[in-house]
Amino acid sequence: MKRLLHGIDVSNWQGSVDWAGHAQAGIAFAFAKATEGGDWTDTWFSRNWNGMRESWLVCGAYHFGRPKGDPVTQARHFLDTVRRAGGLRRGDLVALDLESNDGLRPELVARFARRWCETVERWTGLRPFIYTFPTFAQQGHCAGLGDHPLWLAAPDWRGDDPPAPGPWRDWTIHQYSNRPLDRNVFHGTRQQLTKLGFDPR
Repeated sequence: MKRLLHGIDVSNWQGSVDWAGHAQAGIAFAFAKATEGGDWTDTWFSRNWNGMRESWLVCGAYHFGRPKGDPVTQARHFLDTVRRAGGLRRGDLVALDLESNDGLRPELVARFARRWCETVERWTGLRPFIYTFPTFAQQGHCAGLGDHPLWLAAPDWRGDDPPAPGPWRDWTIHQYSNRPLDRNVFHGTRQQLTKLGFDPR
């Protein structure tokens, strides 16, 4: 029998989040939006980041990518925002939210994403998750990202586990619902999830 960890993801749209209440209800991990593009910061991120940590959840931060902008500038903005909120600790997760092409061709979106991830990995040693939708990946926007853990957004999927779109063979986290809150599942233990996170060594 598979072990399941349940998680949520939030942004400024949720406002104040009752992290202690979610932890008591069985939530084990969470992602909070930190940044978007090269200069936008989620006003709730610092409170969410610290609220997750105080409630002993596995902490994740994500950046909403804007492929028309510079990936290195966006990666630095994201990392600076996380650092100002308290920084990364062992087991923390990071993700690139890749769902907008900004009107660019798929190969240019994929190039942006690879460069953003390379920059984050170079500074942190941490391989980011890629959050995306099946159709977006199938259109080629995620080419070359198959070695990154996939956080699959498929809230409308009905039935057993959804298939992973190429270039992936399997997903790592599945966002299975977005009403009234984005809900996610990870097949594995807390230790297995944090192994995909930050290692200060």
